[in-house]
Amino acid sequence: QVQLVESGGGLVQAGGSLRLSCTASGSIFSIHYMGWYRQAPGKQRDLVAHMTSDGSANYADSAKGRFTISRDNAKNTVYLQMNSLKPEDTAVYYCKADLALIRGSAWYPYWGQGTQVTVSS
Repeated sequence: QVQLVESGGGLVQAGGSLRLSCTASGSIFSIHYMGWYRQAPGKQRDLVAHMTSDGSANYADSAKGRFTISRDNAKNTVYLQMNSLKPEDTAVYYCKADLALIRGSAWYPYWGQGTQVTVSS
């Protein structure tokens, strides 16, 4: 059974920084995309950033210049360094991984349970 476990959320003042981590565990053959989404109350879940296994990254416009995504493929772990945080960054942040359980199978999405990030003004 695959699990994605996130950590690193919390309460921070505007202008501060947080680093989120997410580790995928279980019987995993390969992971393609790993990334972060966020969902604020009453809003849809949106992409923040994701990265392929070869290091190609994509960011939402709101994250460009402030957030940095990175991966440690050997540890099946993805990180999100968030700097210059703003109150509008407040949301539950979810880790997502598109992974294959066996050789030759398609990649399927798996989600973490979410971690709360709250930025006070």
